[in-house]
Amino acid sequence: MQVFHTKSKVILTCNKRLSPYLQEEVKSLGYTIVRDFPTGVELNITLTECIKLNLNLRCASQILYCLKSFKANNPEELYRELADMAWEELIDFSGYFSVTSNVDNPTITTPLFANLKVKDAIVDRIKDKKGIRPNSGSDANKAVVHLYWKDSEADIFIDTSGETLAKHGYRKIPGKAPMLEALASGVIMSSQWDQKSPFVNPMCGSGTLAIEAALIATNRRPGLFRMNYGFMHVLGYDEEVFFAERRILKDQVIKNIDLQIIATDLSEDAVDVSRKNAKTAGVDTLITFEVCDFAETKVPEGGKGVVLFNPEYGERLGVHSKLELTYKRMGDFMKQECKGYFGYIFTGNPDLAKKIGLKATRKLEFYNGKLDCRMLEYELYDGTRRPEPKD
Repeated sequence: MQVFHTKSKVILTCNKRLSPYLQEEVKSLGYTIVRDFPTGVELNITLTECIKLNLNLRCASQILYCLKSFKANNPEELYRELADMAWEELIDFSGYFSVTSNVDNPTITTPLFANLKVKDAIVDRIKDKKGIRPNSGSDANKAVVHLYWKDSEADIFIDTSGETLAKHGYRKIPGKAPMLEALASGVIMSSQWDQKSPFVNPMCGSGTLAIEAALIATNRRPGLFRMNYGFMHVLGYDEEVFFAERRILKDQVIKNIDLQIIATDLSEDAVDVSRKNAKTAGVDTLITFEVCDFAETKVPEGGKGVVLFNPEYGERLGVHSKLELTYKRMGDFMKQECKGYFGYIFTGNPDLAKKIGLKATRKLEFYNGKLDCRMLEYELYDGTRRPEPKD
């Protein structure tokens, strides 16, 4: 199996509603998209080409290289198809692998049973050919095999990522209810920020939005923070390809940049966590952190910028009076202190959003975990607001 040099179907997954931003990233790296769907894109590339994607993508979760597509109506047929594959050419008999799956088949009541069938087929095949059984378990830090099985159609993949790409590796201290790094990247990419003008993030929490903004503006890619991927544990891996790609990442970082990124929070602990995370990411000198109420955040004057809030959402049912006041104050702050800026509020509570008191120019759809969210965009005019167009 010359997987590192053979083109095959490759599925790049992402969280729901991040697909448009993942598509932008993939195209910017020079890849041609075969198909796109709500939770990812499909390419036709080699496993070697997956290495570059793993190191560069901000919005992706997993990069799956297809080894075989086949029909299987039940677990016995699944086992036979997989046991017929040359796993001894992919996984070291003295190594370790794990199995993940996405299964929708009437004969399977739990995906764990499907995982066990995959594991048994691989182990039995390697033992038959090499005389030794490789170890397996649930850790995703070595070789990872992924099964997609819907009705009678099945695909078996090498998960070239292993641990998810959605976590970018610099956030050693998560803080309270943090936004996933991949989501933060998509949120920033969806905004009107030009990566040069001020980026203001009141209520910064653990600092993810401000840090991702600094990483995007300086072209620091997630691969700079990670040294272990699934592709490294596949037989035939050439580590020089990885190190060559990593050198490119280092060389393309924009070092001399005049940026104004401001992150504030009322919690001293939150700001301390943000500083530490920013230092791990290598962007602490690019962000001005301050402990204060969001309304006291100093917004730079004289230029178009972005102010982005990710406040508490409160309970989905029943509006908290305290949060109602907070949302109203956010609207007042943007209207009075952020003239000329684009203002954004990311929220999972539409009832609270009504308390902002401003008319949104765009409503961008996201999910934060399983919660249906909106990022509301406000064009904060400097001076008299332009008349609304007539219907």
